[in-house]
Amino acid sequence: MTVVAGGPGWYLRRLSRMAPAEVGGRVADAVRRRRWRSARPHCPSVTGARFTAVLPAGALAAVPPDAAKRIVAEADRLMEGRVEFFGVVRDDLADPDWWSDPKTGRRAPSGYAFDVPYRDEDAVGDIKQIWELSRHQYLTVLAAAYALTGQERYAARVAAHLRSWWAANPPLRGVHWISGIELGIRLLSWVWVRRLLDGWSGAAELFEGNPVALHQIWHHQRWLAAFPSRGSSANNHVIAEAAGQFAAACAFGWFPASARWRADALRSLERHLRSNTFGSGLNRELATEYHGLVLELGLAAVAEADAAGVPVPATVRLVLLRMTDALAAVVDNRLRPPRQGDADDGHGLVVDGAGTDRWASLLATGDAVFGRLAWWPTVTGTDVRTPLLAALITPEVRDVFRPASRPAHFADAGLTVLRGPAEIWCRCDGGPHGFLSIAAHAHADALSVEVRHDGVDVLADPGTFCYHGQPEWRQYFRSTLGHNTLQLDGEDQSGSGGPFLWTRHARSRVLVADTSDGGVARWCAEHDGYPGRVHRRRVELASARRELRVVDEVRGERGAVVRLAFHLGPAIAAELVDNRAVLTWTRDGEDRSAVLDLPGQLRWRAHRGETAPPLGWYSAGFGRREPATTLVGTGFADGAEGFTTVLRFRG
Repeated sequence: MTVVAGGPGWYLRRLSRMAPAEVGGRVADAVRRRRWRSARPHCPSVTGARFTAVLPAGALAAVPPDAAKRIVAEADRLMEGRVEFFGVVRDDLADPDWWSDPKTGRRAPSGYAFDVPYRDEDAVGDIKQIWELSRHQYLTVLAAAYALTGQERYAARVAAHLRSWWAANPPLRGVHWISGIELGIRLLSWVWVRRLLDGWSGAAELFEGNPVALHQIWHHQRWLAAFPSRGSSANNHVIAEAAGQFAAACAFGWFPASARWRADALRSLERHLRSNTFGSGLNRELATEYHGLVLELGLAAVAEADAAGVPVPATVRLVLLRMTDALAAVVDNRLRPPRQGDADDGHGLVVDGAGTDRWASLLATGDAVFGRLAWWPTVTGTDVRTPLLAALITPEVRDVFRPASRPAHFADAGLTVLRGPAEIWCRCDGGPHGFLSIAAHAHADALSVEVRHDGVDVLADPGTFCYHGQPEWRQYFRSTLGHNTLQLDGEDQSGSGGPFLWTRHARSRVLVADTSDGGVARWCAEHDGYPGRVHRRRVELASARRELRVVDEVRGERGAVVRLAFHLGPAIAAELVDNRAVLTWTRDGEDRSAVLDLPGQLRWRAHRGETAPPLGWYSAGFGRREPATTLVGTGFADGAEGFTTVLRFRG
């Protein structure tokens, strides 16, 4: 069943996942929104404001030439007026319509912000398309191009766009005053725009000398102080809100409330960084891209604290250190992390051009700030953001425990990585369904596996594709059938109550995670997501044979209809005959191949690019999808005999 957010049933299900304190907080929020409709105060007057959070001398000179070249090339493309967000090109960037969605052609309605039905694509358009431009992260790219080249045309474009946005989006009017994460990230962008434009003669007039800018900055912070994400919604959103609020209160600390906002935001950031992160360092949402988002936000906040001389609790740096070590541990040989859970291409701080690898950049920053460990993978490539953050952040060498060797099993997150020869990489998922009561960014993927060979997706996690507006696609990409695991009786392991709401969570537990034997690595886990039955899966990676063996068992009531899915990456061609598939692909001009022997008890069929219902798709990034082959075996769970799948890599 497809459930769309926004109807009465959805609100009742959402309410059922809230604790009493959260309900009370949301009632207070509703009262405040109603009061603000007719009582919007003016920004207090500010005199003598100065911006002092500048880059240290020599920071720009430390930017590698190739990274600088990429960002200038990106800035020149932006100056031409074209930009692509989530697979959709918009050509109005010379003079943007801030409320327009180029995907649907719709324009968001005006009026009081909290009256805008932003979840309704028919009324508003694709909200992600509308919001993304107004995060102003493309303006940080233009500002960085100015800082590196001194060419005033970049600074002038930034100034024109900021003045345009401020004029079109007065406080509490329209779609850009609805979501706290948008306000938080936008504030962080403004801080970096001001910093990167510091050498420009018009920078002070644009920001601290501009009553409109002061008005906007104050109202953004007042909004964030009033409407923090609460309770079951206190995931990556609340960290973005706190990081943006803290950054602005440090760099733009010109208001009577700045000290209070700064202190409150720092407390919130410290608390939620801890609560959003496992002790092992992995993000509790178990959605890899949000691990990256939170790490970026945390590093950016620490940079502002150190630039302003504001002490930061040691726990903040410790969490960021553990997150960085965890990221270094889970990436494959090409520095690609798992494709787990939701992914929406969201970034906390963008100061780079196209072609810069996000994960290599984060590891490079981790090296500069915390120091790399001997087992870390080699980081190749360069970026602009790392030397700038490193120039602001004061390195602290602390006597804390860090892994002496590369971790392979993260018990608290239920994530295990099996590694073999020729860069065989396999992620096994036996962790919690998701974070907090709604598990907003979780997928119904318990016991799924993800297999790569030299960085190429062989057995792939298909990704996310969309959030709003296309419920059948949202449901497919986060469904059990949409992952490399086993489905019973046509049901998902966990119960969906809407696009960001799970009302029933499958419980998983890892029984074996033995990665110590250099010959055979073993993993076994089970989950209880199907009433009356338990799905148990065993995975073995034999290095000498270059063979991965997966055995699925269904324990409990017999007679369930089984569908076992294996999603191949978009680069993989498959020839299926009976229950054997020959897989072929090319990597760096070299032909590669493998054989996938599938359980003979099931009837196997290849699916590719089907739409009614969706099956056989891969989403490389938000808003983008392409056909890919999915092999689905259908049959019955009638006995103790398991379903055995063997993947053998050739050559």
